[in-house]
This record gives sequence, structure tokens and C-alpha cells, in this order.
Amino acid sequence: MSRALCPVAVHLFLQKDNQVLLLRRFNTGYEDGNYSVIAGHIDSGEDVYSAMLREAKEEAGIDISRDNLEIIQVMHRKRDDERIDYFFSCETWVGDVRNMEPDKCDEFLWVDIDKLPNNTIDYIRAAVRNYKTGVSFSIFGW
Repeated sequence: MSRALCPVAVHLFLQKDNQVLLLRRFNTGYEDGNYSVIAGHIDSGEDVYSAMLREAKEEAGIDISRDNLEIIQVMHRKRDDERIDYFFSCETWVGDVRNMEPDKCDEFLWVDIDKLPNNTIDYIRAAVRNYKTGVSFSIFGW
């Protein structure tokens, strides 16, 4: 039996006034045309907090203090492969939210966290539901 080698990713529920920021994927080859959140893989030697701060800067041009990040959920997910996802919540940042990667994302959209668009990626929708109901660990797609 072999050991699992799971990619690890971070996801950000950037929030204001009961809204969450969604990004529509574009030209990536994965879930294009569907909404996700600020997210990305952890680089080698990087902790989950540092990865989330980096992704927020790279994708949305904002600076977040580590103290303003809260880990709200860990998800063990499976589709074609296994993954471990860390979900963070943040309500305080510095800078104006803007699309820094128009080659990978064609829209930023603030939406009511209770009214996600139909084309929100399935595991993101599940993570939002878990967040709203206080579930801090989940298994998805098994």
C-alpha cells in the first residue's frame, strides 16, 4: 500500500457586510466559467498562513495581516486525486480589491454568502455551507 501524497491548497473567504468575494475562473483548464474564491497551492517550505497571504496579494492585490486570518475549515477532498484544503476567513485587509490575474480570472463578484451563484464550484459551495453551520472539518467527494 502506498502513502497518499496530497497537494495542499489554501482558500480565502474574504468577507464584508455578509458578502463573500468570488472569482470566476477563466482560461485555466480547471472549472473555467465557474466561481471560486481566492485560492492557490502551498509552495514547498511555505506554511498555510504564508501561502494564504501570498495568494491574496497575487490574486487580489491586497495585504492581510496574519492576525486577521482565521482557519475556519479543513477539507479532505477527492475528485481525480486527493487534496487537503485549508479555508480561511478574513474581514480586514489593506488595499483595494482588484483582479491581478486577468489571464486566469475574468470577474470578481461580491455576493451574499447565502445566495451563491449556481455556477459556484461544488466543493466551494460545500465549504461555505460548512462554514455557515460551524463544521470545521469535512470530507468531500469520497
